[in-house]
Amino acid sequence: MLSLGAIRKLCAALDAVALTVIAAGLSRDSQHLRHHPFSAHAHSPPPDFPTIASCRAAISSSEDRRRQPSHAAAAAAKKSAGAEPAEPPVLVKIKNERNPERLYELFKANAHNHLLVENRYAFEDTVARLSGARRNDLVEEILEQHKALPQGRREGFVVRIIVLYGKARMPDHALRTFRDMEAYGCPRTAKSLNATMKVLLRARMFDEALQLFECSENYRVELDDISYNTVVKMMCDMGELRAAYRVMQEMEKAGLRPDAITYTTLMDVFYKYGQREVGDGLWNLMRLRGCMPTLASYNVRIQFLVNRRRGWQANDLVRKMYASGIRPDEITYNLVIKGFFKMGEHEMAKTVFGAMHGRGCKPNAKVYQTMVHYLCGRKEFDLAFRLCKDSMEKNWFPSVHTINQLLKGLMTISKDRNAREIMKLVIGRKSSYSNDEVKTFQDILSHGKTRK
Repeated sequence: MLSLGAIRKLCAALDAVALTVIAAGLSRDSQHLRHHPFSAHAHSPPPDFPTIASCRAAISSSEDRRRQPSHAAAAAAKKSAGAEPAEPPVLVKIKNERNPERLYELFKANAHNHLLVENRYAFEDTVARLSGARRNDLVEEILEQHKALPQGRREGFVVRIIVLYGKARMPDHALRTFRDMEAYGCPRTAKSLNATMKVLLRARMFDEALQLFECSENYRVELDDISYNTVVKMMCDMGELRAAYRVMQEMEKAGLRPDAITYTTLMDVFYKYGQREVGDGLWNLMRLRGCMPTLASYNVRIQFLVNRRRGWQANDLVRKMYASGIRPDEITYNLVIKGFFKMGEHEMAKTVFGAMHGRGCKPNAKVYQTMVHYLCGRKEFDLAFRLCKDSMEKNWFPSVHTINQLLKGLMTISKDRNAREIMKLVIGRKSSYSNDEVKTFQDILSHGKTRK
């Protein structure tokens, strides 16, 4: 076994041999390099050799270029920073313009702008503002200019112009527009004729509307159910009940079936004129012919029953509405509540009011008005106060007479605090009460019980 000293000597000898071999190899490489074409650069890298230092410098330069925009981008940014803000779109400019003359000029200058021409709301808003400023001359200029556009050959576009003339209270221009449609290469149908008749009807130009209806063949227009229903309504507004009924008969002869609108319009006018037999007959005829009553039909019938103080029958009719799949609305409930109050069935009226919530129908301003009014008449001022407060907090304000009744009643039963709450809501919320009316309310509170 070798001693530690012998091992050390052996390792030293091996190291010496290894160093000798390495030195010999380096000597041969040196001699080989002397005969190589690039021997002059054997111990130094070429100029373009990618050293670590050069790589780091290249990476740093690339990051600097990314941080700094190019000359073109910098120039564009500089130009943008110095430029004026972009001009707002024409629709925004028209919406914000309040001067009628400038509004007209804006609209006229952009007559061929597709976004403006096809925007129904921009038309309606502009015409409404010019009409409100009593500049019908500018309304005419705008609408006549747009009739000559390529869109003027579309019936729907011309109908819009007819309707806008009606909203501007220029029915003669609406009628002329309908008559001149062929001159613009626009065909007429019942759609444009009906729109024109409705404009004339709102203006109470009954003779012109009736003439248009009777001369429809001259315009090569085939009447539809809307045409006949419009004339039925017109005859009812004129008080010509028999003529209205004859129009319905002519409708049947023309092969058109009267619908719920036809029957409801006729029922309403016959009931209002006290001809209950005819109204009931129309109700029965409608059902016999398989024309199901609508919500409006039921409301007309309930209104008649309430006026006759037949609240229980009106309430039964509401049940039939549910059975028919028709959901009563606020008008229905308000009529039934009013009917029970008129009959003296106050508890039933309050029950119906409470049932509205369970039926998923929330009371509106008219329902609150009815409740507060009749509760004050019954001297139920506590409940009237709660309902009135609830209504006013929703910005629904009862009539001046009802507020007067309530304030006087609250002062009478020494509910001064409640009266002041109502007064606070009157003053603090935007309402339709005038300064004189508010002063009257304040006088009631200041005089207290002495003023009943």
